[in-house]
Amino acid sequence: MATNLVSVVMQFLTPDMIAKIAAALGLDRSLAQKAIAGAVPALLASLADVASTPNGARQLTNTLTQQSGSLESLKNLIGGSGQNSLAESGSNMLSGLFGGGTLDTMAQTISKFAGIGEGASKSMLGMLGPLVLGALSQQQRSTGLDASGLASLLTSQKDQIAAAIPSGLADQLGAAGLVDEVTGSVRSGAAVASAAGGRIAGASERAVSRAGQAASAAARTTAASQWPYWLLAAAVLGGLAWYSLGRIGDDKVAEVPPPSTTRTAAGTVGMAPADLTVGGMNLANQVNSSVGSIRTLLPGITDAASAEAALPKLREATAQLNEVSSRATQLSPEGKSALVKLIVAATPTINQMCDKVLATPGAGDIAKPAIDELRGKLDALVRS
Repeated sequence: MATNLVSVVMQFLTPDMIAKIAAALGLDRSLAQKAIAGAVPALLASLADVASTPNGARQLTNTLTQQSGSLESLKNLIGGSGQNSLAESGSNMLSGLFGGGTLDTMAQTISKFAGIGEGASKSMLGMLGPLVLGALSQQQRSTGLDASGLASLLTSQKDQIAAAIPSGLADQLGAAGLVDEVTGSVRSGAAVASAAGGRIAGASERAVSRAGQAASAAARTTAASQWPYWLLAAAVLGGLAWYSLGRIGDDKVAEVPPPSTTRTAAGTVGMAPADLTVGGMNLANQVNSSVGSIRTLLPGITDAASAEAALPKLREATAQLNEVSSRATQLSPEGKSALVKLIVAATPTINQMCDKVLATPGAGDIAKPAIDELRGKLDALVRS
């Protein structure tokens, strides 16, 4: 099974492919990249929600079975004469799975987040849809998964997918009723309405999976007569939902240490739980330091000489991640979950940078061993 579905999809969206999508839609490349970085995990989260019911899992499997052509052939359509039909067929497939209203709302929200036109946003989703579905189809075929196995794969990835949604977009999707702001699970308006009561009752458990929350309120509440420490109040009207988290005081609820604000690997301000400190080392800070070094080093590798010069620091950053990995075994389950989210948030960008280096004549062969070691360590951390 894939270690990280977001990375599996993003490895096909190379800088060259992003440039083609930007050109096809008449967008600035940086805006296209911002939109894509949010759209891919949002689409995967929505597919995970579709697969959460037996009927939805069968519908998704049937859609994947109908996928024609390889991922490479799909990529070749972008920037060519077939890109309009690709976007149209992709939109139709996504509408069939999510519902047209949900797809339109997602396009509007990504449009606002990335600062691109609504039409360009919907066309982009149409182009990305076949690529995301194609990557899932490839995973399903390579591992021999049936509908139930596919659902299990997506369910196992929900936390990682949710963590990869940029925080600003997650907030906007939540306000639009598409994303549960606690977990990042994408839901259609109807699903939000039907699940509202259950989401309130189980909010303490799902609060764990938000990258910024350090503690599990479910483990700190006792009988059903007590309210969760964080209470999600959901109001649903016409398929739109908004949520608010309220702290409910209770003498029997353990005090949760306040989380500390940090700069996350994704470059946005996040919340690092206090219990990520092991043996005097704050593992979140160590991860962010290592990732920061990697993201500074990789763009500077442009030839054989710069690759040779970067190797010692790349290995040093990997060694730091190895230290994090050895200490992470001492974290609480909540701390491990939060640490995984930091890694998942950084991985797509790092993979893109690594792919670019590997494709650089003279530099790729030299840097490959260090890059393979780095990627292996990131994967190991995600699995920890």
